[in-house]
Amino acid sequence: NAVSTLSLHERRSLIDREDRDLPLSWQAWLLGLNRTGLYYVPRPLSEEELLLRRRIDEIHTDQPCYGSRRIGAILAREGLRASRKRVQRLMRDMGIIAIYPGPKLSAGDESPKFPYLLRGVEINHPNHTWGSDITYVRLKGGFMYLTVFLDWYSRYVISWSFSDTLSAGFVVEALEDAFQMARPMIINSDQGSQYTSSRYIDRIRSEDCNIKISMDGRGRCMDNIFTERFWRSYKQEEVYLKDYESPREARRSTAEYIDHYNHSRPHQALGYLTPWEVYTGRGCKGVNIK
Repeated sequence: NAVSTLSLHERRSLIDREDRDLPLSWQAWLLGLNRTGLYYVPRPLSEEELLLRRRIDEIHTDQPCYGSRRIGAILAREGLRASRKRVQRLMRDMGIIAIYPGPKLSAGDESPKFPYLLRGVEINHPNHTWGSDITYVRLKGGFMYLTVFLDWYSRYVISWSFSDTLSAGFVVEALEDAFQMARPMIINSDQGSQYTSSRYIDRIRSEDCNIKISMDGRGRCMDNIFTERFWRSYKQEEVYLKDYESPREARRSTAEYIDHYNHSRPHQALGYLTPWEVYTGRGCKGVNIK
């Protein structure tokens, strides 16, 4: 049964509310979904809210070190006035964290934090280090979140997954897919709740207790630089050129882009080889993390 191999988020994205030939109840039954939750349709975002989110996403993609104060100032210069609290709320909702040094607010936070293990380390072969992160993906009238696991040596996208929430579940689903291909020596991420959740950490340890977990230092711009570069390429070459009508379209088009990125798009840093060519053994210059 092909449906059984799909995640909850993927099955929900297959629902077509406008299909007059196949009622919602039948679609839910075929996809193994609880139909009760499908009848709830969230209130659409206002045009103003969508425009603010769009510009915040563009500013953050271009300048990931900018915080809410500076982003708010840019919005105001463009005639988009929003209080700092509103900008901060939108950034939280979008899963955006400005990567600049901030105060240590971990007192009372019992979620595990792991040290950054990659400073000064030479990454000289595939599956030495994977990086993972989450980004906001805008749709026409809404949004979703995308996570990837990316091999730092080759820049090859090992796996990816979409979600309509910032739960840990879709990150673990992408991790499961990645483990179907290989196992790395180190997995690096930020300190977000998805990556400090017991579900995520336990899944890594259950796969191989020798896999080391690394986490970006608070406010360290360069700690996850290869994943940040992928997000910039993905947004500028794919998302910003299109207006996705639905989660299904976003998933289909993103799948096509990642396939192109992995197998057809030459990278200057890889000697104009593709990530797939380097991942499967063509070789490139090692990466040394400063």
